[in-house]
Amino acid sequence: MEKEFKLMAAPLQGLTEAEWRSGHFRMFGKLQGEVEYFTPFIRVEKGEVRARDLRDFTSELNRGIMLTPQIIFKDAEEWKKLVNALAEAGSKRIDMNMGCPFPPQVRKGRGAGLIPHPDIIADIAEEMAHYPELQFSIKMRLGVNDPKEALELTEIINAMALRHVTIHPRVAKQQYRGSLLLPEMNDFCCRLRHPVIFNGEISTPADIESLSSKYDGVMAGRGLLARPSLFAEYNSSMELSEKEQTEAYLGIIHETASVLARRLCGHAQLSDKMKPYWEYAPSALDKKIVKQGKKSGIYH
Repeated sequence: MEKEFKLMAAPLQGLTEAEWRSGHFRMFGKLQGEVEYFTPFIRVEKGEVRARDLRDFTSELNRGIMLTPQIIFKDAEEWKKLVNALAEAGSKRIDMNMGCPFPPQVRKGRGAGLIPHPDIIADIAEEMAHYPELQFSIKMRLGVNDPKEALELTEIINAMALRHVTIHPRVAKQQYRGSLLLPEMNDFCCRLRHPVIFNGEISTPADIESLSSKYDGVMAGRGLLARPSLFAEYNSSMELSEKEQTEAYLGIIHETASVLARRLCGHAQLSDKMKPYWEYAPSALDKKIVKQGKKSGIYH
């Protein structure tokens, strides 16, 4: 029996929120097959689960989107608070962030900063046993400074009941720069008993195809923002022209902006919210349009 190869849309803070996800699903849902979307991480702030993070997840429940909330935490106490809130909100799946490389999160022991703390991860593994009704997964890097850090977690991760482990083959100090640490990732993957999802530098259908025989799926983030038709092209085995890719990108920009405009207060807020999307503009897009987008956030 041929294994199911999964396509997943990665969570990116401030970008892949409900407005972008719903627009992307409306444009490509039928063309790309079953794609699982993930919320940007939901966190604890001032001792409570951040309400706006929770709303980003609950606003799309029962709308046809396969959506999994992601949580970020520094210890078992924060983990339980987040899991309980999401279970109460109706979630059946939860993804655990052990990969965020953002220095303020890492310094506080969250995201990739959790990897050097196997004792905390072991505590969380024990807590997971109290939630048999929930399905868990992990998104992680290979470490903070050294890719060998992930190897120290092999036994703990293998003892967890997980849907899959998504791995970005860099360490946190690399951020999104430098070479992918593929030999180190392969070494780690060989020791894992769980399905492995590959994340990192996926920007073309050919990239996905090259990974399809090695892994159980792919998770694309920045590549999907720049080329929103990416999964649809892979699923249909038909690549779009540069012009069509550009039209798809602008289509998502307009879809996202039109929905955001209904909840934000005025042009200034909308402009600030939309500006980051233009950092992912495809190279084929007219430079004047990109410059205008980066300046005003909106293209008319």
